[in-house]
Amino acid sequence: MEPFTRMRGLVAPLDRANVDTDAIIPKQFLKSIERTGFGVNLFDEWRYLDEGEPGKDNSARPENPDFLLNQDRYRGATVLLARENFGCGSSREHAPWALADYGFRVIIAPSFADIFANNCTKNGILTITLEADTVDRLFKEVEAQPGYELDVDLEAQTVTTPSGERVPFEVDEHKKHMLLNGLDEIGLTLERDAAIAAFEAEYRKRAPWVFEAQG
Repeated sequence: MEPFTRMRGLVAPLDRANVDTDAIIPKQFLKSIERTGFGVNLFDEWRYLDEGEPGKDNSARPENPDFLLNQDRYRGATVLLARENFGCGSSREHAPWALADYGFRVIIAPSFADIFANNCTKNGILTITLEADTVDRLFKEVEAQPGYELDVDLEAQTVTTPSGERVPFEVDEHKKHMLLNGLDEIGLTLERDAAIAAFEAEYRKRAPWVFEAQG
């Protein structure tokens, strides 16, 4: 997983509250267990004018011109600005897979569903919780200024606006460690590889019959 330290990215404003995981990636696309290939179906029901199905040629599908990701000023956005309770609904990890595959590295909202936020961390996406008034002000600035970008510094825990304003944010130390070092749960385990190997060697001496039974 790619480490997250600091990035500057174009902001896309999704002005909807209670966006659930079925809206992020609809249920018909959950058949794959690969982490890639979901980006083209991100927000599928809002993004296209027809019904999406797995294996369908998305390049030939009619886009909804009113949806923000289909508007030229927001194409290539890497920061998603959202409203409260983003990522509610099911615990499907496909939701952050789709967001990451599209290219989003940061999501800013007043609140997130806990499981969704944890899944984002495991997939290299930084979720930033800011006060509703601050988020509302950012929405107004984004809409008023085409090409609006934010500078997000995880180490310093700040979001810097184009005007130079620095907005601090809180982040759990464990999540911060995972993102800064590009670690998922397997990576966290492998950080203790030497200790695990030492334990196994000692345990093999104390209980050799266990390993003999395994062949």
